[in-house]
Amino acid sequence: MEQKTNSNLRLGMTFMASIFFIFGFITNFNIAMKDQVQLAFDLKTLYPGWENFFAQLVNGVFFFAYFCFSFVCGMIIKKIGYKNGVIAGLLLVATGSYLFFPAVSVLSYPLFLGAIFVMATGVVFLQTAANPYVAALGPQEFAPARLNLTQALNGVGTTIAPYLAGILVLAPAVLALKNGASAQQAADFVKMPFIIIGSIVVVIAIGILFIKLPEIKGDETVASMSALRKPQVLLGAIGIFCYVGAEVGTASQVSNYLTGLLDMAKDEAVKLTAIYWGGQMIGRFFGSVLLGTLTKDLKYKYSLIIMVFAFFVGWFIFSAGVVDGKFIFNSQPVYGLIFFTIAIINFLLMMLGRGIANVSLGIFGATNMLLVLAGFLLPPQFGMWCLLSVGFFNSIMFPNIFSLAVNDLDPSEMPIASGIINTMIVGGSVVPLVMGAITDSVSIKAALLVPIICFGYITFFALKGSKIR
Repeated sequence: MEQKTNSNLRLGMTFMASIFFIFGFITNFNIAMKDQVQLAFDLKTLYPGWENFFAQLVNGVFFFAYFCFSFVCGMIIKKIGYKNGVIAGLLLVATGSYLFFPAVSVLSYPLFLGAIFVMATGVVFLQTAANPYVAALGPQEFAPARLNLTQALNGVGTTIAPYLAGILVLAPAVLALKNGASAQQAADFVKMPFIIIGSIVVVIAIGILFIKLPEIKGDETVASMSALRKPQVLLGAIGIFCYVGAEVGTASQVSNYLTGLLDMAKDEAVKLTAIYWGGQMIGRFFGSVLLGTLTKDLKYKYSLIIMVFAFFVGWFIFSAGVVDGKFIFNSQPVYGLIFFTIAIINFLLMMLGRGIANVSLGIFGATNMLLVLAGFLLPPQFGMWCLLSVGFFNSIMFPNIFSLAVNDLDPSEMPIASGIINTMIVGGSVVPLVMGAITDSVSIKAALLVPIICFGYITFFALKGSKIR
């Protein structure tokens, strides 16, 4: 019986890991489209002086869907179950993906944003179902480790997405414009990736329909709406608002920072944002190892493997690229060593947290405050490395905030609590828009003050707000 239970748990975790990869890839592919959208829809001409604000609507509309539907999705999932909720989410993602084709064909920015909103609604279903399912799929004390593992797979998707967007979409579009192509012709490079995404997602939804997943049942006598009376849930929801806002806002600002202050080409800047997301992926792998149940020897062994992996990630991202439509690899191992060094620092600070979720979160929140402040104060040549390093210390934030927020809840309370928490992912809409407006009206560096405030709140939540009352 115990063997069957363990087999079901492994099946559930495997299934959820794939879902986390999918919505991580989709989310970041949309984020990376900001610069492509500015070119394709010529926002500089349409909205002179406000092109950064309107380009950030790509992120704004995507994350606004969380505000509109997360709570509703939580109630729907409570009625139809996690599995059906995931299938519904995948089908909505596919529908939104296919809508990009007519939007780009007629070069309609409102229709383009509408397609993003539909796709985002699907991601809301996936996110609302996936996080509480993983948290409830085993002992509560190891929920942060499980969430970090699935979020690490999410990190793989978020790392690959901007890299592919830079190489397969933005680089050829820029080249086409240089060769005299129209905005319409340059925009056509957006179509095919989303058609492929939509088709893959439909196939996965059909496959999931025939998979038997373990059920998560709670105490039927506990009122699901009682989650609203738990302070850690509400304070954690604000923490998620600040985290996702700071995460997306900083990532979006990296591109402006590199192009505006270091005069870097747009496609190269988008590609380098993969370093930001790659650091987040590496940090989540560390979190899944160090916050789990492994022996000390195995933790060190796997951590060393992750550090070596970090070296190759940094080396590849900086060395590979597309020039005049051709893939090139200009080996630059020194950047792999820099990435490796940051990974070691990330490991040491995580060890300082002693595997305690709120302590580790507090250390990383304070670290990111200092890194963004350094990006604000230091010359851009050094500041860029501080901003790119933020991803490493974002790594455990979402899974740790979420697991601390739902700590001490009954499984029957989880869907509603997840809906409340995921509603506040709207921070990914609000914070980047505020930063875009500050960038347009003040300066690129001034906008960095916003994520500093966000990381400050996360530090407070970790050390004080997450305590069970």
